[in-house]
Amino acid sequence: LTTIGRTSGLERGFIIGYLEDGPNLVALAMNGWDDGHPSWWLNLEAHPDAVVRLSGQDPRPVRAHRAVGDERERLWTRWAALDPNLDAYAGRRTTETPVVVLEPVT
Repeated sequence: LTTIGRTSGLERGFIIGYLEDGPNLVALAMNGWDDGHPSWWLNLEAHPDAVVRLSGQDPRPVRAHRAVGDERERLWTRWAALDPNLDAYAGRRTTETPVVVLEPVT
């Protein structure tokens, strides 16, 4: 994931975990299980346009948004199916873990 730094304005590259949801990619914005949000998410909050590079594919422009309501619940449930301990780990944090949707820009 390549974002634009919220203070520097420079490109910043990150390796993140994701799952596919139709054409979208979905990530959980966390610093391990510690409080606070990772810099890639803070960058996306300031500048939601980014580029995803997946192995064997051309770079993919995306626009990020934070999932809320039913969308968040549905995507959180998908993540929890991959990791049955997700709710217990997330319970260690004092803030809600953002579920980030990366939508292709056409």
